[in-house]
Amino acid sequence: MALYRIDGGNRLIGSVQITGSKNSALPIVTAAALAANGESVIDNIPRYTDIIDLIHILRALGAKAEFIGEKTLHVDARELNNHVAPYELARRLRGSTYIVGLLLARLGKADVAVPGGCEIGARPVDFHIKGFEALGARAWVEHGSIQAETPKLAGARFYVDRKSHGTTCNLMIAASLADGTTVLENAAQEPEIVDLANFLNAMGGRVRGAGT
Repeated sequence: MALYRIDGGNRLIGSVQITGSKNSALPIVTAAALAANGESVIDNIPRYTDIIDLIHILRALGAKAEFIGEKTLHVDARELNNHVAPYELARRLRGSTYIVGLLLARLGKADVAVPGGCEIGARPVDFHIKGFEALGARAWVEHGSIQAETPKLAGARFYVDRKSHGTTCNLMIAASLADGTTVLENAAQEPEIVDLANFLNAMGGRVRGAGT
């Protein structure tokens, strides 16, 4: 086991730049593609493999997404028009379920591989499917992909099992373009939820109670 010995007593001077959180960046970058009439510029986005894969998926769906600086990402999803995410890319992306919420909200249908990019425990998608159904969609798993469709999402009250972080983010994304108000009970409370809520509000949404 590694051992760190720290001898204190000296004055500390300096600054450290903190890398952006991947767990915040994944749902935020996905949510940026909700905008059908504008563009988003997001700062402090880390260049992790999951982020790069998400960028490639958004491009395959018809959006434009590119870094315009070391950590600044530009997203323009006005031409988003494809509801089928590339299978291999989506399968290895831990946050691919967020794309289902995005596509349901924007296009009314989605075909996205079940995530399998992280092997830390099981990642059941039942919570997500139940949430989409509560918002008025039909959703099911077929041939390793989440299939979903709806004429139009509608606001609803939904209890999030196990305070699922992913389900909370996903339904926040989907509900942003749904008709009416959505209330998520037992929602996750991590800082990433607050980050996503702040971003959705910056886009013109009305999200209250995040993190409480």
